Amino acid sequence: MITLLAKQPTDVHNLLYLLAAVLFIFGLKMLSSVKTARRGNLVSSLGMLLAAVVTLFLVGEGEWISLVWITIAVAIGAVAGVLMAVKVPMTGMPQMVALLNGFGGIASLLVAAGDYARPMPDAFSEHGEAMIASGQAILTDSLSLVPVWHSLLAIGLTVLVGGVTFTGSLVAFGKLQGIIDGKPILYSMQKVINAVLLIACFALIASLVGKPEAGMAIGALVVLALVLGVLLVIPIGGADMPVVISLLNSYSGIAAAMAGFVLDNQALIITGALVGASGIILTNIMCKAMNRSLANVLFGGVGAIMAPAAGSNRAADSGRARELTAEGAALRRGAARQGVSEPGYGMAVAQAQHAVKDLATLLQDRGVTVKYAIHPVAGRMPGHMNVLLAEAGVDYENLCDLETINPEFEQTDVALVIGANDVTNPAARHAQSSPIYGMPILDVDKARSVVVIKRSLNPGFAGIENELYYKDNCGMLFGDGKAMVNALAAELKED
Repeated sequence: MITLLAKQPTDVHNLLYLLAAVLFIFGLKMLSSVKTARRGNLVSSLGMLLAAVVTLFLVGEGEWISLVWITIAVAIGAVAGVLMAVKVPMTGMPQMVALLNGFGGIASLLVAAGDYARPMPDAFSEHGEAMIASGQAILTDSLSLVPVWHSLLAIGLTVLVGGVTFTGSLVAFGKLQGIIDGKPILYSMQKVINAVLLIACFALIASLVGKPEAGMAIGALVVLALVLGVLLVIPIGGADMPVVISLLNSYSGIAAAMAGFVLDNQALIITGALVGASGIILTNIMCKAMNRSLANVLFGGVGAIMAPAAGSNRAADSGRARELTAEGAALRRGAARQGVSEPGYGMAVAQAQHAVKDLATLLQDRGVTVKYAIHPVAGRMPGHMNVLLAEAGVDYENLCDLETINPEFEQTDVALVIGANDVTNPAARHAQSSPIYGMPILDVDKARSVVVIKRSLNPGFAGIENELYYKDNCGMLFGDGKAMVNALAAELKED
């Protein structure tokens, strides 16, 4: 049970690690704005490349490592990364992000488990061997001795968080991809079983710390962590995936930071801590955007019961949804002086972002002001709509967040809603029994006219009907998002 024997870091190495950390920080800062996000991603990538290169220079060729295997691994990873970047469509970004979170988790788990199983090098002193044999200390990369329980605790926690991240991310991927039912999967005593598994994991970590030679404990911990990851994510509905992806991203960073303690690698500790902290911050932002606590997202099972909530049903509104034709919707849109588009997951599924951009360009050529209203949790990952619209070439200045665009709806002639459901439901303002009560929404119902493109009147993931669809100023255009937007554009061109 020992980490990789490596060269002692010099001041130059430490300064380069510090530079890599600075690049990570500036990159994360740039990611907070759509205008600088692409550049921020490049800066963070350069920081990671620098940290990896410095680490390779610290590792000497010897009996515990082969640079040949490292090169092979890097080549495989590079090829896989290029293929994913080229082949995965923009609409598949949530699934890819979920997978990447899982890869980070399993990598940390394997590092920790491999560190535990590594034999002690022959080159170490007899004094050090005696200390390790007596359970008093463990050898680190810097050839120093630290208390053995420190390393064992770091190994155990890394395995736990890494395992949960890996299988939890696979479940999230399955829900987003449609392989697993997007609705919450609930069963009797679910929370109790999860709590028992978590307690068992901590008991195994304690057992590992108390008895380092108990190899069965680490194996059992791996299994329980993988099972726990599945059970923690299956009760979460598809509508809550933006929060789940943010949280799993934080978990992957935490696991990496813990792996850094296992390896005594400062760059890994800093990188993991930054990712973990940013993921938690983003998770908190997502929860506030839904006016729900993290506990409610993780354990509330929102969306499991597809029944209208009291105060938010068709009978209560005493209204009837009015269906529009493409010609009628085009007349509304074409007569507008100011229009706002509200994209949702339906736009992503239909891959309609380019059609939406083309329609906006057509309207702008006629003198219509067009803006885009972006809700923080629209789609299936943080920033999902921003990514899709940016890929379609929409100007960043036209992407408006909820606080910016809501005051403008009363002066908006036509609001075009494309697949957004719960984030436009007025029930969030008044229906106290509704699962979305108190959630900040886009005030599209306050526009003079509303056109909703949707396949049907089926409820969203929250399980309630959208009051917006039965408002006097709202008309429904049923069909595929991309097909309907193209039909609107065709009618406008004929006008």
